[in-house]
Amino acid sequence: MQNAVEGRLVETAWAKLNLYLHITAIRENGYHELDSLFVFTGFGDTLTVEPSEELGFSVDGPFAAGVPVDGDNLVVRAARALSPDGARGARIRLTKNLPVASGIGGGSADAAATLRVLNALWGLDLPDMRLERIAEGLGADVPACVRSVPSQVSGIGEILGPAAPLPECWVVLVNPGVAVSTPAVFRRFDAEVTRFRPAAPLGAAGSAVKLAAALAERANDLEPPALAMEPVIGEALALLRKTTGCLLARMSGSGATCFGLYAGQAESRAAAARITDNNPSWWTISGPLRAGGA
Repeated sequence: MQNAVEGRLVETAWAKLNLYLHITAIRENGYHELDSLFVFTGFGDTLTVEPSEELGFSVDGPFAAGVPVDGDNLVVRAARALSPDGARGARIRLTKNLPVASGIGGGSADAAATLRVLNALWGLDLPDMRLERIAEGLGADVPACVRSVPSQVSGIGEILGPAAPLPECWVVLVNPGVAVSTPAVFRRFDAEVTRFRPAAPLGAAGSAVKLAAALAERANDLEPPALAMEPVIGEALALLRKTTGCLLARMSGSGATCFGLYAGQAESRAAAARITDNNPSWWTISGPLRAGGA
């Protein structure tokens, strides 16, 4: 959803969570096939765009340090993919609220939000399906982030199906301050895998408790290799599991961000406050899972 502020457009790049993530196969080209349930939170990075004759890009926010501002950034790549001839311009400012390389789709969500907001700014009126096809060239998670709705994801991330209805629930996200390389996690997974987990799409769950029980029968296959690389992830998971009302604690994506699932707002806020008190240098936030679209 774009909000107009003094002639500008403002778009949120919603943080993505993998409620579970199964690696089901490795293709001959090295790409991993997966079965995962993608959901989105009520917070994320922010993109602010204004009309301009040329393409300009800047970054600010609490996690701006180290974010590239050249053509390597997914925001710039997304803008160029939407206007490959370079005929359209915009001033784009990314406010980086999410940790970098943290397993919650920050860069992918930023790219998807760029496609959405420039589609509006430039008056292209491209449907989501067309934006998703463009997004496939930017990264495996980007197509799902275009919609930013709960999705059952397969293939290498490009096959999106509707997710079963999810109950109202809240999450606490914790990042212990380490950046985890996604390629390195996959390489370690490849070296250690003994079997591939089958696909196990999630059915409808009528409550947060039932959702947590169904998720407990699944896993994040990238959690063990990430834990071996960064043991502090285990500390974050242990702290989440000790908080009152935590129904499930799991790592998202390739890490290092972990999440705890809660039935209500009060429990999630209390858990986030407790973790922040004990680990003030860690990034911790609580909020609802989003049911709606971008």
